[in-house]
Amino acid sequence: MPMQVDRKLGHSRTLPAPCGELSAAIVATLGKPAGSPVPVLPTPDDPYGRDLHVALHTCYALHYENLEGVDPAWEWDPALLGLRADLERTFLDALRADAGQDLDLDAELDELLLTPDRDSGVSGYLRSEGKLWQMREYFVHRSILHHQEADPYAWLIPRIRGEAKAALVAVEFDEFGGGHGDRIHQRLYADLLRGADLDAEFLSYFDVVATPMLALVNMMTLFGLHRDLRGAGVGHFASVEITSSPASRNMVEALERLDADPACVHFYREHVEADAVHEQLMRHGVIGGLLETEPALRDSIAFGIRATGLLEDRFADHVLDCWRADRTSLH
Repeated sequence: MPMQVDRKLGHSRTLPAPCGELSAAIVATLGKPAGSPVPVLPTPDDPYGRDLHVALHTCYALHYENLEGVDPAWEWDPALLGLRADLERTFLDALRADAGQDLDLDAELDELLLTPDRDSGVSGYLRSEGKLWQMREYFVHRSILHHQEADPYAWLIPRIRGEAKAALVAVEFDEFGGGHGDRIHQRLYADLLRGADLDAEFLSYFDVVATPMLALVNMMTLFGLHRDLRGAGVGHFASVEITSSPASRNMVEALERLDADPACVHFYREHVEADAVHEQLMRHGVIGGLLETEPALRDSIAFGIRATGLLEDRFADHVLDCWRADRTSLH
């Protein structure tokens, strides 16, 4: 029987549960005063494995939230940053290798704009045949992404200029509620979780989220934190905004079919409307403007789009394989 998602699965954590040598070392280190010795760790065998991504996400969490029991000075500890850089290098090398060398930005954008089969992907499955427990599992997986929705892209703002900056800020303004706290998309997702009788706290479900989702969220932060990956960050952001509207439309229909709480429907209906506008801003304003000032970033933007597709596909394959076998997709 698939595991039913229950509110008791969601609870506040100071640090995640370790799942291997890397994550155990990071968690143990962060329990000590900043400046304590940081262990030397071996290169992980699997760049997409859970141990690496729990460790990397834990390092990244220092940039987003105060973790209870963790010295805030760890955020910029040189030794910890060096260890994090090793993890990032392993992950990024794998993404580059799997993305390949045949990067064509126009082709990548054209593919994003193709009208998808309405029954394809996770949203298509949920629309046509998804069950309530599967919908709630999907909410749990996406919670670690939507709780920080648009935050990593804010790091791109000081790193681009002119039209690209203006257009990106316009998209971010909408993501952050247009100046209204109750309309911030992160807040709308918290409302969705409450409407689905799930825990709405930040990282409540971290320990049960599927590993491919951890990798996707880590990629967002990786691209945001590194100036030399700003092109990839723009490519990722564009991929999200261009593909979001059709998938959100599927989710609205799925939730209406399941007679879901209005807060759940509202989150996706908001994305149907907002992201249809964002698509044009991202393609012409952000990408077009960026290429005018920095044409050398063309391949980097294409890489960000390709890498996003790779990780979204890994997540979708995992979830759909589990659901079609009538078993839980949660870790």
